[in-house]
Amino acid sequence: MDIKITKSKKQMTVTLNGKLDTLTAPELEKRLDNELDGVQKLILDFSGLTYISSAGLRVVMTTVQTMEEQGSMTIKNVCPSVMDVFKVTGLTGFLNIEA
Repeated sequence: MDIKITKSKKQMTVTLNGKLDTLTAPELEKRLDNELDGVQKLILDFSGLTYISSAGLRVVMTTVQTMEEQGSMTIKNVCPSVMDVFKVTGLTGFLNIEA
């Protein structure tokens, strides 16, 4: 998986390409832990994300909890297969997802 992070003032965009699974979730979690300090608006751009596993969902939900304390988080450009996972797990009610 490729992770691209761009910051502008108190906003950060994380663009993911590939699969967010057991092998790649720890890397994303580590990068977010190192970069989220002071961020008030987080955008996760899933335009290149083709798959998400339970390990990936855990990272997303942990990040939601962090961002609830310091600002907001939005997920953008979710492909149909990843959206299906969000729907089946009931996370669409908890996540701020934009088309």
